[in-house]
Amino acid sequence: MITIWGGATTRTLRVHWACHELGLTYRSELIGSRTGATQTDSFRALNAKEKIPVLVDGDFVLTESAAIIAYLADCYGAPEQLAPLAGTRERAVYDQWVSFVLMELDAHTLYVIRKHRDLAALYGEAPAAIDTAIAGFQKQVRVAEIHLENEYASGRKGYVVGDRFSGADILLTGVLAWAEIYAVPFGPTLLRYLNQNRARPAFRSASKHNFSIKTGG
Repeated sequence: MITIWGGATTRTLRVHWACHELGLTYRSELIGSRTGATQTDSFRALNAKEKIPVLVDGDFVLTESAAIIAYLADCYGAPEQLAPLAGTRERAVYDQWVSFVLMELDAHTLYVIRKHRDLAALYGEAPAAIDTAIAGFQKQVRVAEIHLENEYASGRKGYVVGDRFSGADILLTGVLAWAEIYAVPFGPTLLRYLNQNRARPAFRSASKHNFSIKTGG
């Protein structure tokens, strides 16, 4: 039985969404971040980083949402479901988009806003850093917008990698939703893409599950 630790954040939603897309039965430990639940000895034994989400599959423990999504796709998905086959150029492009979203749109921009706005008591107020992060997000997300504009213009479905929904779409949808919460503007093509993916049944069911606890994000 697979167990997913973590809930109530956009990052944990990624993993729950992947499980719902794959139709997996799994057990949830819906602990929140910054609640003390990740600082227990039992949780540190799973993840010394004291972060969620965490996947436990039998005696195998895996952290980091993108790695978990790739593992679930490779081990439990149908061929090319959620991730292109390993060793292909399509998988390399998938990995490229995953790295781009995690670094340029999450860690380097949106999470800077979170640190100095939501968590200012811990990291300090830094209005200039927030303004720079917003500008950086808008610059970098334009790369994704141009790509999707071309996809839609070509009559394709509007996914990041080829003509299939993938884990890269889970990640990009998540950061766009996060930007929307922070009132960071982005263009109509990205809004179309965001709403298209939020309409997926797996997203809706995973969201209800992931956000069934209300705590720090």
